[in-house]
Amino acid sequence: MPSLRDAYRGASVLVAVNADLLLFAATLAAALMAAGYLGTL
Repeated sequence: MPSLRDAYRGASVLVAVNADLLLFAATLAAALMAAGYLGTL
């Protein structure tokens, strides 16, 4: 059980550190999808 708790803590720290990168990737993907949609009009 302690190892499961440590793994969860490690995963949450990893997500917190990379949250900015994930937000950037999601914004870039949304911009590309919007550009693709507008290109079909």
